[in-house]
Amino acid sequence: MKKIFTTLAAITVLSACQADINTNQYGTSSVGRAAAASPCSVISVRQVNVKSDNNAGMLLGAVAGGVGGYAIGSGKTAHNLGAIGGAALGGYAGDKAQGALSSQTGYEYVVRLDNGQVMTLTQGTDVLLSPGQRCMILLGNPSRLIAY
Repeated sequence: MKKIFTTLAAITVLSACQADINTNQYGTSSVGRAAAASPCSVISVRQVNVKSDNNAGMLLGAVAGGVGGYAIGSGKTAHNLGAIGGAALGGYAGDKAQGALSSQTGYEYVVRLDNGQVMTLTQGTDVLLSPGQRCMILLGNPSRLIAY
């Protein structure tokens, strides 16, 4: 039982380690790197949900469930069935926990570059740009929209 709680605690910690998608957050690897920039205008904006792409919660939940399920019952068949059922339930619960803990709100922008090209970009909610507003798209990893 102690192993299950330890594993679930690890799921919570990993799920809480979500990426900061806001425009004012830079990783150290981005500092000192030049990025191409193009002036543009916002065509539309809509609020979206952004969730984690990794499966750490599901994997850790499946391991915890498998270990816990194996401990149920007596005999080889009961242990194996318990492990399989526990892994399935643990994986499902871990996936749901991670999804709930790592979900963020963002904005999806559609912009028209001055050369006529249309692009979309999703970023955090720290800066809200409005349709018609002039801005600059910074092309990099990650790309960003900033007002100017």
